Amino acid sequence: MRDNGRVSTEPPPTSSQETSPATAPDPDAATPADPAKTGPALPPRRVVVVAAVAVLALALDILTKAWVVADLEGRPPIVLLGGLVYFDVIRNSGAAFSMATGMTWVLSLIALAVVVAIAWIAPRLRSVGWAIGLGLVLAGALGNLIDRLFRAPSPLQGHVVDFISLRWNGQPIFAVFNVADSCICVGGALIVLLAALGREYDGGLSKRARAAASSATGTDPE
Repeated sequence: MRDNGRVSTEPPPTSSQETSPATAPDPDAATPADPAKTGPALPPRRVVVVAAVAVLALALDILTKAWVVADLEGRPPIVLLGGLVYFDVIRNSGAAFSMATGMTWVLSLIALAVVVAIAWIAPRLRSVGWAIGLGLVLAGALGNLIDRLFRAPSPLQGHVVDFISLRWNGQPIFAVFNVADSCICVGGALIVLLAALGREYDGGLSKRARAAASSATGTDPE
């Protein structure tokens, strides 16, 4: 620049629009995750539901077995509801409702696999119904597994304590069972019902349920 006939050696002023090196974006910096791509965070409360249901049902199974072993084993059964229900202790080496008798170690391994599978799927749950059903199944699997691990005659060969007998005119009409067996059946039935209704474990609808809903409303299922 010229000033009174002299050439200025000062550098020209920089534009306010130019980016300072200190504020220039770092090309190597990690970009924030896109919620549309990563999806919403999984709600931990479903895991809490599974754990709460499992703990309560398992505690009921353990307490009832401890009571009948201490007070009823080797004694006359307790008769309830005019003879429809008997509390009569037996030792079962099979599965629920006295099935697969003599395959205790195989059933123990199956129960372990069920526990691992439920632990794997629990963090992915978004359905309360599925959480309740899986919590009941988990309690039932653990309840009978505890018997097989710690009761006589040996670990993985222990006999399960069953004591609930349904009868008609004094004759059994159903295999003797326990609280754990009931939990497995009720939880399994709930899961089957939810699946039949198209309710997925992640809280969404199955393709069949979405198609049915779209045909009822005349909208595109996608």
